[in-house]
Amino acid sequence: MERSRKNRRRSGRTQTAPSAPPRAPFIQRKLGTFNVLNEEGLSLIEANADQILAETGMEFHDDPECLELFRQAGCDVQGTRVRFVPGFCRKTIQVTAPAQFVQHARNPANNVQMGGDATVLCPSWGPPFVHDLDKGRRYATHGDFETLVKLHHSLPWLHHSGGVVCEPVDLPANKRHLDMLYSHIRHSDRAFMGAFIGAERAGHALDMAKIVFGADFMAENAVLYCVSNTNAPLVMDSHMSGALKTYARAGQPVACSPWVLTGAMSPTTVAGTLAQVLAEALATLTLVQLASPGAPCLMGSFASTMSMKTGAPTFGTPEAGLLVLAAGQLARRLGVPLHTVGTLSSSKIADAQSQQEAAWGLLMSMFAGANVINHATGWLEGGLVTSFEKTIMDHDLCGKVGRFFDGIDLSENAQAMAAIAATGPGQHFLGSEHTQSNFMSALFRPLTPDDSAFEQWQAAGSQDTTTRANRIWKETLEGYNDPGLDPSIDAELKDYMAQRKSETPDMDYF
Repeated sequence: MERSRKNRRRSGRTQTAPSAPPRAPFIQRKLGTFNVLNEEGLSLIEANADQILAETGMEFHDDPECLELFRQAGCDVQGTRVRFVPGFCRKTIQVTAPAQFVQHARNPANNVQMGGDATVLCPSWGPPFVHDLDKGRRYATHGDFETLVKLHHSLPWLHHSGGVVCEPVDLPANKRHLDMLYSHIRHSDRAFMGAFIGAERAGHALDMAKIVFGADFMAENAVLYCVSNTNAPLVMDSHMSGALKTYARAGQPVACSPWVLTGAMSPTTVAGTLAQVLAEALATLTLVQLASPGAPCLMGSFASTMSMKTGAPTFGTPEAGLLVLAAGQLARRLGVPLHTVGTLSSSKIADAQSQQEAAWGLLMSMFAGANVINHATGWLEGGLVTSFEKTIMDHDLCGKVGRFFDGIDLSENAQAMAAIAATGPGQHFLGSEHTQSNFMSALFRPLTPDDSAFEQWQAAGSQDTTTRANRIWKETLEGYNDPGLDPSIDAELKDYMAQRKSETPDMDYF
């Protein structure tokens, strides 16, 4: 078994063609970014971040090794507080961190580029509840998790299988990460995320990835993806730092992502929050490079606003848009890819509010030049719910932005000069050869809208978008094409999971 793991790239990676419709494995943006800060503003935010790191510092809790890494690098370590000489973090990151890399999927056709002009769209992450029109809001189960993995795999405008697409609360909390990883591997052949909480769970993800990809291949290539969040303001705990170091030392990418709500976890102002976000990102990206120079890493930004009336998180706000656009500029100046978030909403159901907030968030992240967008589909109720209907509605948004950022086709066919000459003044193009040749591909065709006449819509049951999305996600699942998995890999994964589960009793907490 050890020989087979190390000495061959597993055939399960290549035997089966992608089951999703023909699609691009990621978006290659042909439109420019939208900049909201000039040189003076960017320099000011960077100077403020350096001042925070030098004077206030950042704390790393319950992880003596982290503190020792910083101490050996010449940082000022007092207890759990680390302070950094201005410019140290930026220099450390820029010397060794790659600007671009590839995360490999077990089907090479689904490999994704992270960095440059590429954007990778990932589904919802983390909600303990799911919602659909048939069963309503309920705690998520392992069955829901598998259903969502299959659904996401079948959606052509998503690019990544993601991670905790919902929290399967019917499984023991200390062991469910194994089942979630297995579901991604077994039911999809796209790239996927590893377990995030703690070094032990990260190690399990690495072991399972070695079974799938082979140790030799994994030693030279990124096959997993980790997000390490800070506990804003200016704290990282050992669960996050432990996973960060484990993945970094295995050469697997880590997105260092401050998670802040303005007014609660950061200053209520955009400029103050940006300085704090950059400071936290710089400190944690530095930790990645100190732990493993050259390890792939991304600057993360999950920065949104808080209602000053209720204290609840709010999304789709102008301030949230400014925050992500500026974060994109700061990441490009730092020279690392940007990880951020997409179709966030505080709405309780897949309604007009959810789509207004989703469209705003996804477009702002795209114009920010984001390279990885988490929560691109399905996210409701401030992250408490993954919605099946909103997954389909958001998927249409993903397709639209992908088409929009493809830019304007200026090929000879697209210029259509011969068609204009042949049709002539006062005629129509409906029957032209050019229209007949291009009508299937020239215009983006979303799945959920209804553009029929009123009478036709009424005769068909007067369905709204959410109702149509309910039908579409079920039809999509019915068409799910199992990507398959080499039986020997499957057996080895199941044996590994059984061994790990037998080592500790079931617990309902991490």
